[in-house]
Amino acid sequence: LRAARMPALDMRTGKTLRALAQAGTFRLGGVLVGTHAFRLYDLELGVSVSAGAAAITADIDVAAFEKLSLAINDHADPELPEVLDGLGLKPVEGLDRGKPVRWRQPGSDFVIDFLSPSFGQSEGPQKLEAFGLWAQGLHFLNFLIRDPIPAVALYREGVLLQIPSPERYAVHKLIVASRRRGPGRAKAAKDLLQARLMIEALNETRPGDISAAFKEARKEGPAWRDAIDSSLSRSPEIARLLKRG
Repeated sequence: LRAARMPALDMRTGKTLRALAQAGTFRLGGVLVGTHAFRLYDLELGVSVSAGAAAITADIDVAAFEKLSLAINDHADPELPEVLDGLGLKPVEGLDRGKPVRWRQPGSDFVIDFLSPSFGQSEGPQKLEAFGLWAQGLHFLNFLIRDPIPAVALYREGVLLQIPSPERYAVHKLIVASRRRGPGRAKAAKDLLQARLMIEALNETRPGDISAAFKEARKEGPAWRDAIDSSLSRSPEIARLLKRG
């Protein structure tokens, strides 16, 4: 895989994901999301999508369902706060004291965010019992991490983990781009770029999958349709790709 120039993890990211995997994070329902997941779709799709958006992020994002974490009669071993502390990562206190959802390596830009779908009005922290830590609640995230797929990240012997299905990742990026506010708006361009690259690849390899995911998201309700339509109005090229697919 390395000889085929598949994207490999840098040592810091690889070491961290390997430790999380060994503790059972992905076996217990954790899903790697964000740009690190995006870089793994080259192998899944058989098409180089990550080369078109080559920016490397120092952030790691891991998501899981709160209810799944409650239902599983199993826990990470050791629990993730212990794993993260062993990697030199410390909790970052937010507005909800005592419920950190972000962990940072002091003196660096290396950050891990834990996320969980929110089904209520608020997007406050939620406890992931199986992991022994808190996660940031986010609307629309349930669509992204439903029915994840296995993936292997290139680091040492390989790290087995879970990532969102590519069609869900692409559609979710359209939703996320429309929600960016303030300083986060600069990231919307990256969201739309990743969505476009994924949809282009899926139109060639799995046109039925991207079409089904797009229709499913629009059926979720008016807020979902508004978010998607907002992004499509900003990127007519993506709108054309979806019609063609």
